[in-house]
Amino acid sequence: MTNLSETWFIEGYIDFELQKYRLLAYLQEVNKYFKETKLYPLLSDVVFHYNNLVSFRDNKKLLQDNFPKKLNNIDLQKLEVVYSQMLQDDELMQELERITQYALDEMKATIDNGAEIYELIEKQMRIEPVGIMPLYKNEGYMLLRYGNHSETRAYSYNITFFEHHAARYRGIKLTYIDSWTKNLTNTYEQIKRNLINQLRTLPNPAVYSVESPLQIPLDETLLPVAKRMLVRQIQLEA
Repeated sequence: MTNLSETWFIEGYIDFELQKYRLLAYLQEVNKYFKETKLYPLLSDVVFHYNNLVSFRDNKKLLQDNFPKKLNNIDLQKLEVVYSQMLQDDELMQELERITQYALDEMKATIDNGAEIYELIEKQMRIEPVGIMPLYKNEGYMLLRYGNHSETRAYSYNITFFEHHAARYRGIKLTYIDSWTKNLTNTYEQIKRNLINQLRTLPNPAVYSVESPLQIPLDETLLPVAKRMLVRQIQLEA
């Protein structure tokens, strides 16, 4: 996989054709994965690079607080040096602005493509509570079934909160537990009872079933989409 560094657009020669070739090689591979319905982690990666370029373009002083936290001090210093050079070199400034604008347009098209696939997948997924739900829902279990698989995969989930500047975010961690074959006797309610008896950590846990008719990659697509749906569902019920 062709990867881009956080400061790819100012590495080596700041030349439009060179950086265009580097960018298109990266996006070609990303779109190849999207065609295979593999969205993550590449969709998040392209979004990160897009936001990097927006920050570089819009924040002329390159303040650290305004730049994505993934960048380290060395990267920031490198950007600041390049910007100082840009201020003294009109041709360099124009070339970098040309690179930046082209890259933003190309990345936006790729992000839109990934987002469209994501929305199509999400629209065909269904999430429902299983049995009586407790008031506390930030910890519990998710039952996942998809495609033509008869098995139901059970995961424990734990939702955490973290602060970033003025915003508060929710994160979710999934841990695979076991699988059961869902049938007329082994319903979601029965699987829930099995989990309670087997683990004995939550006497009345929040349990959600997530179903998708699509035969799609589990780790690269289904689980990331299911996690986001689960967080949103719990937020709606709060």
